[in-house]
Amino acid sequence: MSTNHIKCHCCPQSSEEPSSEIKSGISRRNFVTMGGVLLGGLTLANLQNHAFASEILGVKADDAPLAPLPRKPLIVKPILVYDVPSPQEQNSWRNWGGIHSRADAQAETSRISTELAILKAKADYPIDFLEVSMVTNITEMNNHADIAKSDTIVLYGAGYNVNGVQNFGKDVIFFQRWRSGPVYLQYEIISPRFLRRHTDAVVVSGIGHSDIVTDSTEELNWRFRALCGLKNTKGSKIVTIGGAGAWAQPRNVVPDLVKKIWGFEYHDVNYDELGKLIDEAKADRTLMAKVKKRADEYLKIPGTQLETKEDFFVNCFVLDEIFRMLMQKVGTNKITVNSCMGAIMPKSKTTACFTLTTLNDDGYLAFCESDFVAIPSGVLLGNITGKPVFLCNPTYPHDQIITVSHCTAPRKMDGKNYDPVRIVTHYESDYGAAPWVDAPLGTMTTHIAPSFKSDRWVGLKGKIVEVPFRPICRTQFDIQYGMPDSLLAERMPGFHWMTCYGDYRKEIGYALRRVGIEWDNLDEVPVKEMC
Repeated sequence: MSTNHIKCHCCPQSSEEPSSEIKSGISRRNFVTMGGVLLGGLTLANLQNHAFASEILGVKADDAPLAPLPRKPLIVKPILVYDVPSPQEQNSWRNWGGIHSRADAQAETSRISTELAILKAKADYPIDFLEVSMVTNITEMNNHADIAKSDTIVLYGAGYNVNGVQNFGKDVIFFQRWRSGPVYLQYEIISPRFLRRHTDAVVVSGIGHSDIVTDSTEELNWRFRALCGLKNTKGSKIVTIGGAGAWAQPRNVVPDLVKKIWGFEYHDVNYDELGKLIDEAKADRTLMAKVKKRADEYLKIPGTQLETKEDFFVNCFVLDEIFRMLMQKVGTNKITVNSCMGAIMPKSKTTACFTLTTLNDDGYLAFCESDFVAIPSGVLLGNITGKPVFLCNPTYPHDQIITVSHCTAPRKMDGKNYDPVRIVTHYESDYGAAPWVDAPLGTMTTHIAPSFKSDRWVGLKGKIVEVPFRPICRTQFDIQYGMPDSLLAERMPGFHWMTCYGDYRKEIGYALRRVGIEWDNLDEVPVKEMC
């Protein structure tokens, strides 16, 4: 008698990887090709000792679960460039602007410091400002210690001699005054003299029109937010349970490309190693008591409803503890699970779905399917927003509605409050524990659809208009968007999307310019291109 085997469409194995290698974890041959690090010889005792050492250093002082590493602050160096002209009889002797003496510059420096202190106090991302320097020529900052310390320079262009700032090897933002006064010289000449160099096109490398800000500290704010996210994304370390992969793509191609573009480091734990850690954890009475206590306390969170077997639910917290310890060992807050719709279930006696929910809600960046087509966009979006992000499957757009869904989703997508949840089984297997998150209707959302080639990301703004419970992946948002269906259908690349609450399209586009990925914001497509 023949048996029919249904291959799940949601997360097909990478096209060049044998099925046996997917189920056992990952082959050493392919992982070495990707330049990753195999985490072998792991024991629960060693992980716990590492966690205990971190507790001594103040990372965790009680029985709470291990917390993620915080985002690194963006270090900004403010520089005021001004002129000190000398009067000349019957001759033009000063440029435009209202800062023409050292006293004027000192007053402006004090004002800049105050404005930046207010911005820092209100920022929803970590940022530090170095002392404001005032110079008459930017070249005076050559070899200055603060330049080496900084990630970004914000140049206040009250004077003429700004040329050379592009050579410091830092991100640069120009700030100029108009109505906020006193007016700056660069308000007149930043385009023809600095950016275009007396030509009709921008010729300065690394600085463009999007780096020019007039009057508004809020315009500075979102750019700083973008650059903070970019800083925390480049060079990311990520724990890859079962190895780094890519949805329906050659397995050794996309992770290598991501490593080249973003500098990601992959730290692999194969499924044999994970299985041993799970067995050790379940034999550890102290750990299991903690796990059971965490599971019981979780069910007391308002709006939490358990509709699957308690063992499935508790086992998700076993995985949660192990994943936190693995991330702490590597020194990261990022993890992804490969072959999560099959290989992990016999090891964990549950699914990883709800584990990823608890991790994301606590500030980690935790993703299913190990799809490195989409994961860089989730890491960047999470680092920009400081909020959990939702890796999801899109459907086909129609009637200005598209459904995005997956069997794992954060509950605290605003970064603060738990949305109501029904904890049910994973849909395709009808096994384990997965969330159906009841998101607030009317919530504004940002969506990113990355291309398989990692050369273009499509973005759009949406609004949650329905949270259904159809026979598909458990968490489901019906998203209303504002462009023609044909535009979205024709332009959407890849497969998996990343979704978050709020509108962060500007920040994503600003960051992507610096890594050479095209940002295709569909909400800004001219009408003539839609026709």
